[in-house]
Amino acid sequence: MFKKLLILSMAFIALNANDLPTKSQDMSIEDMRASNKQIASLAVAEMSKSLPQQIDKFTKLVKCEAKDSTIIYTHELSVPPKSDEELKKDGLSRMKDSLIYGTCEHSARFLQADITIRYIYTSASSKAELFRLDIDKKSCAKK
Repeated sequence: MFKKLLILSMAFIALNANDLPTKSQDMSIEDMRASNKQIASLAVAEMSKSLPQQIDKFTKLVKCEAKDSTIIYTHELSVPPKSDEELKKDGLSRMKDSLIYGTCEHSARFLQADITIRYIYTSASSKAELFRLDIDKKSCAKK
């Protein structure tokens, strides 16, 4: 489910490389680190154009924003009949490995450039935050 979003992120960089000083594929990791705030902002601007976006039966991507060198994806979960408390209790533990794996596989260039990917999950009904997860290049070294 998150693979689609991550692929979309990387496709944005490839398709919109004209907005960057040089094509991102040709940039060194050092150059990307120096431009990571710009890269995060450009990626978010492009991805935000297609929001909200239904990711799967239970998940909707509702917001994408950049804060410094962090890309923040905010999702809403609707998993009836589970309550917010049930989702808070086991949601992160159930999704963590998949999120880390997918992000490390499909957003490696972002992570190598010291851009952090943050996932925030909220309840579709109450709008309360259920859980969040930050993934950076250190997260991938642990897998």
